Amino acid sequence: MGDALSENSPVYFKQLLSGVDLGTQDPSARSMANFLYLIGDRETRECVVVDPAWDIDGILKVVEADGMKLTGALVTHYHPDHVGGEIFGIEITGLAELMEKNPVPVYVNKHEAEGLKKVTGISMSDMKQVDGEDKLKVGSVEISFLHTPGHTPGSQCFRVADSLVAGDTLFLQGCGRVDLPGGDSEELFHTLTRRLSKIEDHITLYPGHNYGGKPSGAMGDVRQSNSSLQHQSLGEWFSIMGR
Repeated sequence: MGDALSENSPVYFKQLLSGVDLGTQDPSARSMANFLYLIGDRETRECVVVDPAWDIDGILKVVEADGMKLTGALVTHYHPDHVGGEIFGIEITGLAELMEKNPVPVYVNKHEAEGLKKVTGISMSDMKQVDGEDKLKVGSVEISFLHTPGHTPGSQCFRVADSLVAGDTLFLQGCGRVDLPGGDSEELFHTLTRRLSKIEDHITLYPGHNYGGKPSGAMGDVRQSNSSLQHQSLGEWFSIMGR
């Protein structure tokens, strides 16, 4: 469990690892190694959760222990290991359980709303459909939504202060798969080479899984070490990733 920003920052930012910080009795949670995030305003004590899954009670206990109030849920993409549901024969708790225990608006990219409903069973009225360049204020803290399709049609990253929460779009090593439902290899290539090219080197990348040995890294370092960001042409990319 990590407080990613200094106590002097107005931004409340906590990184939680499934199977370690949450869901410690679930071997699947440990093997999938999902990161979840809490982002909010230290002064107003409001926060949102990014990709609530695996242990909803555990998430709510962290929020309560920190003296925060959960006011929303942000979805990077609709795969069940990030939002709950069934994947690879594993049943995962997630948004459906959160809506029973602590109902909040669920912010999802507009291209994923139907998929999220199908995977989790939550209603369309539970969702706030967003698009790239939309923004959300949590207290005084602003979160920007970046539409980063490829892993899924509505994959999105969240920019807050000098941090980028990237879900499964980009890891410290590698990037999201394109062979799962909704994957599009060409779109992911354009996301990595164009859409994320505007992210400055000093911005800290926070991924959706604990792949690569470290929980986060500066974008400048990731650009140097991550081979997924070093393909020069779409043809070269297809030869590695497939279509």
